[in-house]
Amino acid sequence: MRSGEDRNQSQYTTIPISPADVISRSLHNLSAAAALRRIWPEFLGAGGGAVDRPHSLSDALDRLRKNFRRFRVNYAYITAVGGAVSLIGAPVALLAAVGVVALWLVLYFFREDPLVVSGYHISDRALLLGLVLVTIATAWFSSIGRNLVIGTGVGVAVCGLHGVLMNPEGFYLNENEATSANLIQPNAAS
Repeated sequence: MRSGEDRNQSQYTTIPISPADVISRSLHNLSAAAALRRIWPEFLGAGGGAVDRPHSLSDALDRLRKNFRRFRVNYAYITAVGGAVSLIGAPVALLAAVGVVALWLVLYFFREDPLVVSGYHISDRALLLGLVLVTIATAWFSSIGRNLVIGTGVGVAVCGLHGVLMNPEGFYLNENEATSANLIQPNAAS
């Protein structure tokens, strides 16, 4: 006789999902993540944050950590724009880079379900290896490596400078942020 745990494990099976469904769900997750960005006036300091020099290295690192948590989607946009601007002189390379980034976002970062192609389950390790190989091949054949490193480096430097100079103490928290920081208790009676 099988134990209750064995019976429960045998009842759950993986439902094959088409690549189109995986892509659709991934795009939905991508748009939900993009909705987390802060409005640009708040990002630029008009929403209460003051721009000033940190008092110490530990203060600078603390600001960087807090601002990264608050503005991570904005920082991703700035870094992506820096990379894209660096490729404007080579439109074919720009399209290739956009295609590779789209593959990573849809097939790896924002995918919830297992990927099944023609009835075969593609493991995460095989998918990761395939995406890395596609990325290396695209960078090699389109000669975008140097420009992309410079462009994204500039984007990361701008984000780092913003993160250190923007004083996060003046920002207001929304209800979710205050709850996650244990400043207020969630409303149990809804």
